[in-house]
Amino acid sequence: MAPNFRARLSIDLDALAHNYHVIAAEAVGAETAPVVKADGYGLGAAPIARRLWTEGARTFFVARLEEGEALRDALAHRSARIIVLDGFTPGSGPRLAAAGLTPVLNTLDQVAAASQFARSAAAPLPCVLQVDTGMNRQGLGQEQASALVQSDRLAGLEIELVMSHLGAGAVPHHVRNTQQLAAFRSVRALFPKAKASLAASAGAFLGPDYRFDLVRPGISLYGGGPQERPDPRLKAVARLEAPILDIRHVSAGELIGYGLTIAAERATRVALVGAGYADGVIRATRRGGQAWAAGALRRLYIVDMDLTVLDLGDASARPGDMVELLGPHALLDEQAQAADSIAHECLVRLSARAQRVYLGAGQSEDA
Repeated sequence: MAPNFRARLSIDLDALAHNYHVIAAEAVGAETAPVVKADGYGLGAAPIARRLWTEGARTFFVARLEEGEALRDALAHRSARIIVLDGFTPGSGPRLAAAGLTPVLNTLDQVAAASQFARSAAAPLPCVLQVDTGMNRQGLGQEQASALVQSDRLAGLEIELVMSHLGAGAVPHHVRNTQQLAAFRSVRALFPKAKASLAASAGAFLGPDYRFDLVRPGISLYGGGPQERPDPRLKAVARLEAPILDIRHVSAGELIGYGLTIAAERATRVALVGAGYADGVIRATRRGGQAWAAGALRRLYIVDMDLTVLDLGDASARPGDMVELLGPHALLDEQAQAADSIAHECLVRLSARAQRVYLGAGQSEDA
């Protein structure tokens, strides 16, 4: 049989389960509700959600209506609560109801549309209300939320959860965190019957004041550190490997790749690895990124569409040997920093071209 020279993306569901329990232990007393939007951060929402259901997760967050419908199908008979962050978009009422999805209401227009739908259906509509406490992204203004409580515009709506989002959660002592916490406490007091959620991955590690009733971990489930740097408590979930296609000798000062701007600092050997930005390796990673090859981290020279070139030095390697471009040795947060990006982008850019292998997947099929 001919050797397989295709890149491989391994997704370790046992590592995912480990990370889930680390976060749940950190946020003890609050429900841990995984965020599986963008197809589980690019790693496959269906197998990820099934495994997390096995581990005890009962609430999941997605961004789009279509993601919620697909997740409902993937979870089949499981009675999961699936919350759609986009909210009650025009015409979405029948589809939300048919799939049993809970919308996040982010604007007064969404509140009005959801209330009208609930009244026309003559059935209460479970909802989540998002209030902006200082991030200036999604959510009602605090004055708008206060005015809602004093009006009849919530008719037909069951506000199960009030949520907000931290803008500086990855910086533990940032003054913005305490400001947003104080604002959120005021908002929560307006809805005493609803549960509350302020923390995503970073906020879940900020301590008990930020936990409230539910935390919404995303990137830290998949191995990204809550402070945007490697965290030894968390395991790598994604491992992208690709084979060495060729090994070349390069003299000191010789130019490498497009643009002829990158030169070898010394006489060395370079490995041509069969994956590039078409596989999800961010091109800018070449500025300071490393890959794990022949038992050590090796400097990247270039990242092209289909090839990555790294400095092999005098290490023992040959064509066909696998190189880890992302994983337990080429850490997610470090690769993101080298690319002047964030861990989230590094994951969602992983393409479908690499062969996907799920490790521990059998346990994810438990009903």
